[in-house]
Amino acid sequence: KMLQADKNNQDLSEHEKAKPEQLNPQAIERKVVSGEVWDEFCDSLKSLGKYITSPETPDDPLNRAEGFRYLTRLLRGTLESVIEGSSPNFPVMRPIGYMVKMGADNPDILYMGAAVHGANEYRIRGNVGTVNYISIASISGGYGRDGTMTVDGTIDSSTLKAEPDGSFEIVLSQREHSGNWLELSPETRSINVRQTFLNRNTEKPAEMEIEVLGDKGTPPPYTAERLHRHLQNVSRNLHGTVKVFSDWTHSLKSNMNVLPHEENNRTLGGDPNFFYFHGHWSLEDDEVLEIRAPVIPECKSWNFQLDNYWMESLDYCYHSATFNKHTAAYEDDGSVVLFVAHSDPRLQNPELGGNWVDTASHNNGTLCWRWMEAKNHPPLETRLVKFSELVAV
Repeated sequence: KMLQADKNNQDLSEHEKAKPEQLNPQAIERKVVSGEVWDEFCDSLKSLGKYITSPETPDDPLNRAEGFRYLTRLLRGTLESVIEGSSPNFPVMRPIGYMVKMGADNPDILYMGAAVHGANEYRIRGNVGTVNYISIASISGGYGRDGTMTVDGTIDSSTLKAEPDGSFEIVLSQREHSGNWLELSPETRSINVRQTFLNRNTEKPAEMEIEVLGDKGTPPPYTAERLHRHLQNVSRNLHGTVKVFSDWTHSLKSNMNVLPHEENNRTLGGDPNFFYFHGHWSLEDDEVLEIRAPVIPECKSWNFQLDNYWMESLDYCYHSATFNKHTAAYEDDGSVVLFVAHSDPRLQNPELGGNWVDTASHNNGTLCWRWMEAKNHPPLETRLVKFSELVAV
């Protein structure tokens, strides 16, 4: 019985465990039956609004509406990951929910993940497809725990060995294995997968399934105690996530209309093979932000994206809000020029060349450039000019 209890406790995962005084089963059952646990959860969601209406945030209707929509997206994604997908003994490799965006999500990436526990061993089976770049990372920490996500181990396209038909297997464990191996630490609690495309319309995504090694029996019943823990964890993760990226957005205001190298991604679960530049942008109706990459290094890829104030990528399905190594037009000298503007300046001056980044009716937000597996990381140049000056022949 002690072994079974320990196994079920591990299945809850470390970040789900409540404080000792909250583990009185009878009291929790009464709260669930009466509905009090749901009332407390809803009250905790209400307080998230303070991040949207903070004096530091823009108070125009567009930014506020997108801010509250941002909360609904995070809530939907967090409910799915915690309530349906947080069991490390019965993991499921699942894509991040549709339109769930956060932390300068890369439009070129299909994000996937699974809950794991560092004490277990796992196997990932799959096929690499034709996607340009794949990385799989084991992660400890969490935005709802200490505000950080630490990369414990990685395997990517340069180290992943696949069969001629594209199939592969990866063992995940603390103990080193021959072949494809992803290191776990005692603190590892999740797996992050990034599939990075050059052209999503033509590349075939990788397929992956994950299983735990060793007999874990069957999933335990969904008890009142489990619901209580899950709802607490959803609230904690939401508050942690919103705070992390709200603080980050505020800090980027010191990088107004420039793109310096940014290290925050190293503590927030960013891909260690990516080199990031982050800034904040703000444009009047008659202004253009010109971004120039004088040198494009040898690299797996690069990409630029424009984000709204909440660090969500802009609508890249219907607006030209992002460019990468494959989609951008290059200058004769091999450099790349981007024009962030409310309308395309090239229509009035075709000699400009370059690439138009559509603001999609926004006047401010954040922006990001990534070098991916680059030999070196040359800096970027920016300048703010009047639209009339730029289009003048």
